[in-house]
Amino acid sequence: MDEPPRSARPQAVLFACELNSVRSPMAAGLFRQLAGSGVYVGSAGVRKGELDLFAVSVLDEIGIDIARHKPMTFEELEDWEGLNFDLIVTLSPGAHHKALEITRALAVEIEYWPTPDPTASEGTREQRLDAYREVRDQLMRRIKERFEWRPGGNE
Repeated sequence: MDEPPRSARPQAVLFACELNSVRSPMAAGLFRQLAGSGVYVGSAGVRKGELDLFAVSVLDEIGIDIARHKPMTFEELEDWEGLNFDLIVTLSPGAHHKALEITRALAVEIEYWPTPDPTASEGTREQRLDAYREVRDQLMRRIKERFEWRPGGNE
């Protein structure tokens, strides 16, 4: 059976990681800023953690506010609004396996973007923030590349 064509501009995108507290909320915030209101974006985790204040801080540095993000699991998301996404982008191995497991019977595209966990960084506050900035910038590059956004406009 042929694979469905890879959609450059899906209508609904879910970003997923382990705790829905760092990587996936950062990716969703970045995507939301680039996509505007034309695409629905969500985020979820294998387990529910607490929103990481370093993640909030490094997105705030570039004018993105994720401070009101409420971490949720795949199951909570499914119960609350369903898994009606065209694309699920997983950022950790655990999230990738979970996404494959819960979408077996759904027509959804799943992509795995290995993304380091900045919470493992050590050092001064500034050194730790730098690890989060690296993840933020990596996610921004990957989103722009994957969804073909160029400087000067999204169209």
